[in-house]
Amino acid sequence: MNQVDPASCQRVLEKPRKVLFHYGEGLRYEQMPAGSRLIYGPPPLPAIADVDGAITRALDHPLDSPPLSACLRPGMKVTIAFDDLCVPLPAMRRPDLRQRVIEQVLERLAAAGVDDIHLIAAISVHRRMTPSELRGILGRRIFNAFHPHRLYNHDAEDPDNILSLGRTAAGEVVEINRRAMESDLLIYVNINIASQSGGHKAIPTGLGTYHSLRHHHNPGTMMQSRSYMDPPHSALHHSVERMGRLVEQQLKVFRIETVVNNASLPWPVDFMGRPVWTHSAFDRAVLQGSRLVTSITPTGLKRAVYARIQAPYGLLAIHAGATEAVHPRTLEAVYRQHAVAVQGQADVVVAGIPYLGPYSVNSIMNPVLVTCLGLGYFFNFYRGKPLLRRGGVFILLHPLYEQFHPVHHPSYIDFYRRVLPQTTDPAQIEARFEEEFATDPRYIELYRHSYAFHGVHALYAWYWACHGLAHAGRVIAVCSPHSRAAQVMGFHTAPNLAAALEQAQEVVGPHPAITSYQTPPYLLCDVS
Repeated sequence: MNQVDPASCQRVLEKPRKVLFHYGEGLRYEQMPAGSRLIYGPPPLPAIADVDGAITRALDHPLDSPPLSACLRPGMKVTIAFDDLCVPLPAMRRPDLRQRVIEQVLERLAAAGVDDIHLIAAISVHRRMTPSELRGILGRRIFNAFHPHRLYNHDAEDPDNILSLGRTAAGEVVEINRRAMESDLLIYVNINIASQSGGHKAIPTGLGTYHSLRHHHNPGTMMQSRSYMDPPHSALHHSVERMGRLVEQQLKVFRIETVVNNASLPWPVDFMGRPVWTHSAFDRAVLQGSRLVTSITPTGLKRAVYARIQAPYGLLAIHAGATEAVHPRTLEAVYRQHAVAVQGQADVVVAGIPYLGPYSVNSIMNPVLVTCLGLGYFFNFYRGKPLLRRGGVFILLHPLYEQFHPVHHPSYIDFYRRVLPQTTDPAQIEARFEEEFATDPRYIELYRHSYAFHGVHALYAWYWACHGLAHAGRVIAVCSPHSRAAQVMGFHTAPNLAAALEQAQEVVGPHPAITSYQTPPYLLCDVS
């Protein structure tokens, strides 16, 4: 079994060195002082060469389940649900794994005489995927055969197509897509790049409603969860596991989970995901050209170009069958690819925030999403204990534009302009504003019939950062000192990393232990 060599992913600088950071749609060199520790996402593990053969084996030899073909009979009702465009990031080079898996599933359904088939994008309260985006994930043949009447987005606000299953033993309301629940078989196709996804989380979240989500997407549960990337110790995952088990008491589920490796950047810019000490002369030349181009290219044009990037991910693992047999195998593969053994916590953690997050695909990384990505996702890339010590300083590098996508993020605009100036406290936000944003008819209409995130999603993005915000003694953004966005969100500012590190000493004292990490590619710090 291939394993990541921790020494290949990290180094302590013997002397000051300029380090490349993501900086929104651009790149930025900043000097890291001697003694700083640099951590990079592990290099991609070898991919499975015969992808179609691996899919066939998974479907024909599932875990704790008969083969898929043996689960089928003529005339049955089957629903295929699949993860939306939030994963992977950047998008996968075509054909997408979901397409390749679903094509083989459809072949077996046809051979068994099953023709009552629906395909549902499990968007939860994310924005609807456009027809072009659905076609990109599933391919033209599937799209043309099923869209729009049998291929569509889940609608968490459609009262006629939501079914209540009752409550878990802990009192959590479970509401699920009616078509899925009334099927003879639900086949769920997952694509996994992080340990927080998949398993029982997929169905009650992706095919659920606000009334279910609010039981685990709330500040109290998230604060108890510690790292969202460590499911066995996450209150959030414990909640969705209870919900998922209730679903599977009433519905037959055939789970198909895939894991991709860390090949998240295409040539010739793949060097940006590799340690700086491995860069070749060619890499440095490409970097200089990239920095020049990004510095003179308008932001809107850069976003359009970045949206076309497709990463050459390789299939690392695929398992099918029963959820509680499949998901541990998925997590094992994820940890094998992403886990890095790290000695000791840091007083200061530095992270460059890139142009792309799970909720800004084909969109804009607004200030709330920068917070969600930095203090929600990046901060939580650990198991056990955080990389940042309690009361330490988290430094993020991002220009923090006050820019929002008006179609995708209307509730984010109102949340940023009206709520955050009053309070940044997640518990107060939940108590004072959640019901309003969750039930506002305008937001519901835009979620259902346009391409807007659900009204409550802006609050959820902020909640996602609540553990990181509470854990850090100070958050410093390297951006314009006059950034209104930093002020609104309660961040300190510094014009460059040197000034940010000097300011950090006000909190953590002189001679701090400094760690910087780069992502993508992804990593998971096992801190000892």
